[in-house]
Amino acid sequence: MTDTIGLLHPGSMGSAFGAQLRARGHTVLWCPDGRSEATRRRAERVGLEPEALPELVSRSDVLLSLCPPAAAEETAGQVAELGMVGTGTIYVEANAVTPSRVQRIADRLAPMTVIDAAVVGSPPVGGKIPVLYLSGPGKQVDRIAELFAGTDVRTHVLGGKIGQASALKLAYSSYQKVSRVLAAVAYGAAESYGVEDELLVIAAKRTRSYLVETDYIPKTAARAWRWGPELEDAAALLADAGLPDSLMHAAATTLARWDGNRDERLDIAGALEALRGERVLDDQT
Repeated sequence: MTDTIGLLHPGSMGSAFGAQLRARGHTVLWCPDGRSEATRRRAERVGLEPEALPELVSRSDVLLSLCPPAAAEETAGQVAELGMVGTGTIYVEANAVTPSRVQRIADRLAPMTVIDAAVVGSPPVGGKIPVLYLSGPGKQVDRIAELFAGTDVRTHVLGGKIGQASALKLAYSSYQKVSRVLAAVAYGAAESYGVEDELLVIAAKRTRSYLVETDYIPKTAARAWRWGPELEDAAALLADAGLPDSLMHAAATTLARWDGNRDERLDIAGALEALRGERVLDDQT
C-alpha cells in the first residue's frame, strides 16, 4: 500500500526522509511557499512534489513535521488554521521539542491524530541508519512504522503515551550534545597551556560513555561537595583562556544539590530525588 506524505519541511533531515519514502513508492509532497532556494534544490533533487499548503494537507494521508524545533508549534498552527483537521490524516510531530509542547500541538490539531516522534542519528544517506522513535495510539503508530519498513530509517515504538519519544530525544540530546560542547572547551583550555596531546592520551583511556554507567550517579552525589569547588576552579581556568565558563558554573551549581549527602552512599533513586531538590533523610534519623 502506498500513501501520500506531506513533508513539513525538507531540510537536510526531512529531504533524506522524503527520499527514503519515495524509494518505497510513496508520494511525498512539500510546500515551496516561503522556503529558501536551498530547500527547493533539496526537494527537487530527491523528487518531492511541490504543492500549496492547503492542497498538501488535503491530499496527505500523513503529515510529517521535520523542521527547526523553534518552528514546530508555528508549523502545526499553520495546518490547524486551514480548518481541515479531523480528515483522518495522521500528524507526525518529529521535532526535538518538550513533551508539553507536543501535547500543545496535539491539542491544537485535535481531532486529528498526532504521533509523538523523535529522530536519533544522522540523516539516512550514505549508509547511515537513524532510528525514528514513536509513541502514541497503537494503530496509527503501527501505520507510521509500516511506512518506513524496508528503508534505511529504523522505527522503534515506545508506547501509547504522547511525550515518550520527545522525552527520550531530549534526555539523550542533553548528554550527547552538551558533552561535545564540554569536549571543545576542555580541549581549548588544554591547548591554551600546550597540554592538549596529554589530554587526549588521558581521554583515550576511557572508551565507554558515563551515560550507560548509571552506578556513577550515586558516586557523583557522594563526591559533589569536593567536585563543586574543583569545577569552579575549572571555570576560572576557562575564563583565563578566553573560553566560555558558564557550563562549569552550572555544573557546580547542580552538584550543590547534593551537598547534604557528603560521602553518603545513596542509591540511584535517592540521588535523583536529591538532584530534584527533594530532601533525602538518613534512614537512621
